[in-house]
Amino acid sequence: MSTIARTGATGLDAMLPELVQWSSSYGHDLAFAREDLLGSAAHVTMLGRTGLIPVEDAAKLREQLIALFRDAQAGTLALPSGEEDVHMAVESELGKRLGAIAGRLHTARSRNDQVCLDLTLHVRDQAARRLEELVHVARRLIEMARPLVDLPLPAFTHRQRAQPISAAFLVASWASALLRAGETLAFVLDRTRLCPLGSGACSGTSLPIDRHLVASLLTFDGPTRNALDTTGDRDFALDFAWAGARVMLALGKLSADLVDYASAEYALVRLDGAISTGSSMMPQKKNPDIFELLRGKTATGVANVVHLLTLVKGLPSGYNRDQQEDRQSILSTGPTVSACLRAVDLCLDHVHFRADKGEAALAEGFTQATDLAEALVRKGVPFREAYKAVGELVRRATTQGIGLAALSLDEVRDVHPQLDADCMGVLDPRRALLAKESYGGTGPKAVQRTLDELQLLAGKLHDRAQLVPRLDAMLDHLANVPVEMR
Repeated sequence: MSTIARTGATGLDAMLPELVQWSSSYGHDLAFAREDLLGSAAHVTMLGRTGLIPVEDAAKLREQLIALFRDAQAGTLALPSGEEDVHMAVESELGKRLGAIAGRLHTARSRNDQVCLDLTLHVRDQAARRLEELVHVARRLIEMARPLVDLPLPAFTHRQRAQPISAAFLVASWASALLRAGETLAFVLDRTRLCPLGSGACSGTSLPIDRHLVASLLTFDGPTRNALDTTGDRDFALDFAWAGARVMLALGKLSADLVDYASAEYALVRLDGAISTGSSMMPQKKNPDIFELLRGKTATGVANVVHLLTLVKGLPSGYNRDQQEDRQSILSTGPTVSACLRAVDLCLDHVHFRADKGEAALAEGFTQATDLAEALVRKGVPFREAYKAVGELVRRATTQGIGLAALSLDEVRDVHPQLDADCMGVLDPRRALLAKESYGGTGPKAVQRTLDELQLLAGKLHDRAQLVPRLDAMLDHLANVPVEMR
């Protein structure tokens, strides 16, 4: 290990190798190499523009930082091993290439604000990419739903058949939950608008830096407001982990529904063999393993939130080395969400709703009991009176082992005199679907209106994600920014 970050005050003897290895974040930090190199390129540009280091030195440093970024982009970056972190590894590599000039790189900067910048850039980029992927899947769900507005299914509450809905209404509920999770990703983008770099170790710097210039070069709205708060801040990482968990929870609910609906007990959905697995022992089995795994991977998203919350709980102001342990949760959130969104995207073409089974599940008429009560309400009967009358009808039908629709008109009128053939007609599940045109309801027009609104929301979220420039685009722009003062 080099002694770049050691002085006579800290002891010039090298740290015990075993403790260097144990305490190093280098392995995880390599994942942030592009963010680190981009931030350093912006920093040296500012140092040159403000005259804090010679312009020619700033130009040479930036040229090499850009070259290292290109290597990282191509997957060929090779940095010295054995360093404490990627920041020192970059400075060590620049020392090999440029000699003493490399010692100017860290002017007016601490690893504390440097790592905050790297993590913020990473979270911003990941949130934007995941938001784009989420919108793609939501749009697939919206288009999947549109032709299903007349396909009846039972809705379930307490895992029991509740009321008739359309398959489109169910799929729209998945899209709605997913886009709501997308709004949390958009919130992450709002919470990564300020640039941490220039906060120093904890109190800023006495050197005349231009934090607004650095923020502009890295496409932030401006610099963070308080150096002490900035270096100890991981709220943006918590927001990202929470947003990732929200996406996973939405996908988990979709998956749980399909696991149930594809079972022989429900039989409301057929899954193609392309997304199903078999049993090693039972030749008849066709298992929804992909959706079970999606449901299971929700645990990773939730665990990342809990891990970060536990990590930062009770920490004092300013940077603490505990915060190095944030890397695993931050790094796993983006790929986990991305892989699960991709899995759902691949599965959707192989999910088929079964109209015949949906109709059969509604044939007894019990799921239309509320519709029957509301038919009485339309005749002026108080709801609670209607509710009790229909409850009595359900009791009689159940006792006789028949459906509600099989009860005779005489028996129906015996329970309540205002029940007639027209009232009993609402037991037709398709009529029940057509009737629920209240805003947000399962009626065909209401569902199409919902899908149109979800489509608009998806467009807004997509546009929000597009506003975030990609790391390579930022570097291309930065490479053409003058280093010298003007």
